Amino acid sequence: MADFPSKVATETSSPNSQSSHGGSNRLRGLAGNVTTTMDMVFLRSITSILMCAEIIIGLLQWALIASSNYTLLPVYGWVMFVTVTLWILTTILFFMLLFGAQRKLSAVPWPLTVMAYNGIATVLYLSAFLANAATVHRFSYYYEHMAAAAFFGAVVTLTYATSAFFSYLDWKDDGGNAATSTVPT
Repeated sequence: MADFPSKVATETSSPNSQSSHGGSNRLRGLAGNVTTTMDMVFLRSITSILMCAEIIIGLLQWALIASSNYTLLPVYGWVMFVTVTLWILTTILFFMLLFGAQRKLSAVPWPLTVMAYNGIATVLYLSAFLANAATVHRFSYYYEHMAAAAFFGAVVTLTYATSAFFSYLDWKDDGGNAATSTVPT
């Protein structure tokens, strides 16, 4: 135990960080500690392409509904909730996977998490699509908006179902065990 203090380095910052330009050097040191690298393999994967399609088509769907008078029918509140919430969550998940959150947060079983997310999103989008399609009336003023939103709802539901299938295959290739990626060997 006598040699313990000699093996520990207590310096927490560089000696140059306390110069007369203190603010800019501190920011430069902070920026030097933040490393972000994009996962180019993920960017070229089927999962990434499907997530980009989900983001774009989901945005089109809720923009079409938002541009109409959707407050007349209460069911469109549910459709808007599902589309906007899943659009935000999918965008966040896309950027987390793009910047390698699965390497930083290794305690999370990522294949199982992504599979569960896509499965739940498929069910929610299916319910939103059915609600949207059931309330489209040919003689309403916003018929074109609601019909197009129902079409995009069907497309994005199929996209999430395809993502759920591919994430199931990814989870199955992982061994189907959430603990395999979290237990150090």
